[in-house]
Amino acid sequence: MATYDKGGDVPGTTAADGTVAMNETDRLIASDKVEGTAVYDRAGESLGTVYNFMVDKYSGKVAYAVMSFGGFLGIGERYHALPWEKLDYDASMGGYVVDIDRDKLEGAPHYGRDESPWRDPNYGRNVYDYYGVPYYY
Repeated sequence: MATYDKGGDVPGTTAADGTVAMNETDRLIASDKVEGTAVYDRAGESLGTVYNFMVDKYSGKVAYAVMSFGGFLGIGERYHALPWEKLDYDASMGGYVVDIDRDKLEGAPHYGRDESPWRDPNYGRNVYDYYGVPYYY
């Protein structure tokens, strides 16, 4: 079980109570803890889960959370890249909350299990434009 280090931002440091942060602090979280985290709309309806996230290799900035949406047992599942800025973590819900309803998500840029839109240099810009967020770089 992970413990929380409220005393700093460096994983593995010892907190005042003697516990050791293994993969989360008050400001940082390990990528494997983000993957699988629920995503909700503002009404509290589950939209999907974080499948992974995309990090800009040069700036180190998280550019997108890729959310898995729909499907059953991996069949018909779609992936939606969301600008990271659209996600707000809500500790009381144990997940991320977005200002996006299911209808907006249905019409959003997405891709299937065997597709890779990242080769298209315009894909990321289209995602940011769709959600009305300034492109990250």
